[in-house]
Amino acid sequence: MNSWRKIVVSPNTTLLETMKIIDDTSLQFAIVVDDSQTLLGTVTDGDIRRGILRGEGLDVNIESVMNVSPITAGLDNTYSECLNILKKHKLNQLPIIDNDNRIVDIIFAGQQQQETNKNNLVVLMAGGLGSRLRPLTEKIPKPMLNVGNKPILETIIEGFKQYGFTRFILSVNYKKEVIQDYFQDGSDLGVTISYIEEDKRMGTAGALSLLQENLNSPILVMNGDLLTQVNFEQLLQFHEETDATATMCVREYEYQIPYGVIETKGQQLISIKEKPIHRSFVNAGIYVLSPSVFEYIPQGKFYDMPDLFNQLIDEQKNVSVFPVREYWLDIGRMADFERADEEYSNYFNKVGCK
Repeated sequence: MNSWRKIVVSPNTTLLETMKIIDDTSLQFAIVVDDSQTLLGTVTDGDIRRGILRGEGLDVNIESVMNVSPITAGLDNTYSECLNILKKHKLNQLPIIDNDNRIVDIIFAGQQQQETNKNNLVVLMAGGLGSRLRPLTEKIPKPMLNVGNKPILETIIEGFKQYGFTRFILSVNYKKEVIQDYFQDGSDLGVTISYIEEDKRMGTAGALSLLQENLNSPILVMNGDLLTQVNFEQLLQFHEETDATATMCVREYEYQIPYGVIETKGQQLISIKEKPIHRSFVNAGIYVLSPSVFEYIPQGKFYDMPDLFNQLIDEQKNVSVFPVREYWLDIGRMADFERADEEYSNYFNKVGCK
């Protein structure tokens, strides 16, 4: 199979160009070679996102973030041995090289199973009051507001479904009957949906204590008022690659100070930076949690997701951040809702098509 040839890039290909190649294929991977096809390194979506976290710009060459020491196999390795290498090192792909380190093939884990549904549970938090969007939310909950031609929550579910996620639990409270009557068991959307009902405000993590599921794989949790084109398959893969206990999606946020900022040393003026722009990563409201996390969530109490992550950090657990580089919008205010409605046709009309 030669489909891997479309993911070959040169070392001076930019991050942005490589991102497009990875996103446009189902292989989630790129390989970096020189003019003689000698293997220089490999690149996953996770490598690119880690580069973004380090502050790399999208115009830098891919060699700045590539893995220069990938695990490989040789022509003398049998197919069975290659599969064992994939399993042992928890790899999704294994480059095959000849004696001159030239790439001749790539073996991908689960090549015959790429389109199967995933067993991971998705929990969508849909119980908020939506106070800042009144009067729109006086009769329906915020996740049921129409953006484009369908409720926000339906677009979210379809976004997960295109990556093979079909098991959903909706956490509901305010106007819960509107959500339950619309989605019912999810069969009309080709998914399964059940519900947990909050009889009081429990926060984005506290509601998880109501889950009755026996979990043996990571779950994805997302606020029910977000519109995003995040690749949830890449998110789950990143969580597993980093062997994280919990992963938080983050979004770059920038703001400009409308004044000249002064730097001093004692009474001496050192510099003046006129209206500088500051950039920070902020919580994007999407999470992946391994089953072990649930022992830290108190039963029946208000507990927000930042509280959970702070506790995991205090316990010195492996907590990762996943930078969202795709479209993302938190519909918290009227201006956001109006913007979402305007942008829907550009970003979501093709939902369900990779």
